[in-house]
Amino acid sequence: MKKPIFMLMAAGLFSFASCDSPAENQTEENAEQMEDNAEDAADDMEDSADNMDDTTAVIE
Repeated sequence: MKKPIFMLMAAGLFSFASCDSPAENQTEENAEQMEDNAEDAADDMEDSADNMDDTTAVIE
């Protein structure tokens, strides 16, 4: 009974070791690139908002 259990455990370890694939890596890189682009767009919008003239009236 020990041999089949150890064989199944070894097969399971090999299946987990083979999970990393080029397609998965490309997907992760694309997601990181999209996140970076979104952060850059948000920074640009924030900078544009900071550079706008203040047209509000000051009430004293």
